Amino acid sequence: MMENLLPGGLGLATGLLLGLTGAGGGIMAAPLLILVMHQSVTSAAPIALVAVSLGAGLGMLMGLREGIVRYRAALILSTTGLLASPLGIYFSRILPNTPLMLAFALLLGYQGWRYWRGGGLARDRDLPCVLDPQSGRFVWNALCTRVMLTTGLMAGFLSGLLGVGGGFILVPALRRHTPLSMHAIAATSLMVLTVVSTGGLLQWLALGDIQWRIAVPFVAGVLVGMFAGRRGARRMREDHVRRLFAVLCFAVCASLLIKIGVLP
Repeated sequence: MMENLLPGGLGLATGLLLGLTGAGGGIMAAPLLILVMHQSVTSAAPIALVAVSLGAGLGMLMGLREGIVRYRAALILSTTGLLASPLGIYFSRILPNTPLMLAFALLLGYQGWRYWRGGGLARDRDLPCVLDPQSGRFVWNALCTRVMLTTGLMAGFLSGLLGVGGGFILVPALRRHTPLSMHAIAATSLMVLTVVSTGGLLQWLALGDIQWRIAVPFVAGVLVGMFAGRRGARRMREDHVRRLFAVLCFAVCASLLIKIGVLP
């Protein structure tokens, strides 16, 4: 029973963050498995992708019901993410565990700092991606397309390398470069996260590197937490969610640095 309760509880926490932050919480899945379940980065990454892909899929379906997913943007981001994900998985399998954990810690520290100060959720003065006032669709000029391609490549590579999904790249980028509401950004990001994470998961399945005894209860917890988080997101102030997520990023960053001996 305890073997299921612990990963299930970690999945619940991950799902709540996914629901509240609109895909950004996917960055917590693998670190929690590393710290609490004592997994290596390579072992935690595919489990995280199983959970994140299913949890994000639930959030995506909720967004589709509300009609707030931006399909064309999601298609471009997903396609480039799928192209970059295998490269990230390749490096994840050949790099030692300690440098990968250090990369995770630095990434979490930067993410926490960005969310705490709020700069990562600011908007460009001159948006590269704008909406047509008549149709309400994106105007796909060269600058907007380049921004979407670059964002998708970064999200896909880090998804494969660390099993983080890539939502922490997608949400701030869409916030900064587009006029979309946070609810539309969250739903679109979750659709991209579903596609990219599923693509990475299929590659891990082909490699046979998934520990299902941990993955199954972890995924169950994520699905429950995701549903609760999405419902609670509308009742919480955006700045409160942002600060809470920043504190969690700092705490997990410090824990990883202690684990690898960088901090005493």
